[in-house]
Amino acid sequence: MIKKFNRIKGRPIEKICGQDRFGYSQSDFEDMYDLIQWSKQGGHQGSELLFYDFYTGKVYKPFDRKRNVIYGRPVYTEGFLYFLQGDYDQRRVILYRYMPEKILEKVTELNMEEVNLYNLVIVGNPLYIISQDEEDGFRCYYPEKISFPLGERESVIFIEDGKVYLEEWVEEGWDEEADCATAAYKYYNQIIVKDFEGKTISKEIGCLNQDANGGWWIS
Repeated sequence: MIKKFNRIKGRPIEKICGQDRFGYSQSDFEDMYDLIQWSKQGGHQGSELLFYDFYTGKVYKPFDRKRNVIYGRPVYTEGFLYFLQGDYDQRRVILYRYMPEKILEKVTELNMEEVNLYNLVIVGNPLYIISQDEEDGFRCYYPEKISFPLGERESVIFIEDGKVYLEEWVEEGWDEEADCATAAYKYYNQIIVKDFEGKTISKEIGCLNQDANGGWWIS
């Protein structure tokens, strides 16, 4: 039997790891950084973030659409949904804690002038607000300030117990001259664990994957 939610938008629903009750959809997939470019073109129409309750069929919208306001990908941790709201007119990024029909509260607020909007996301357990790119490296803004450079193929995936977990993609057996893979070609990821000062604690072949219950697996 096919069921219907009480509000239909024609959008695919994305999973939120760590629980199986709520999914979400967004009206677009703009990055916080895109607000800068949109401001040069007259501004952004504003994004809409919806949460879907698979238990009841209800759809929840924590905020009405507002011009020059967009949202980041939500995560679930410690019993709540969390998401970032970027308001370009107010020049601020706000982290919200949310549970439909129960709570919607501001956790912290950041000044846009003091953060790198490129790849600005929330990760970890407990929650960390971070950004990362090749030029600026890894930067954490909340709950504490952390920063260190990143390798060309490194990206931060998770933070827990004072450790930063990164993945580095590795490519072997590529013929640069012919610009093609050889018979010995290999592509895989390595997991690098660093402390908050950027010192490497460990490195091993593997890829990090989160299951529906919030646990992490190395594959």
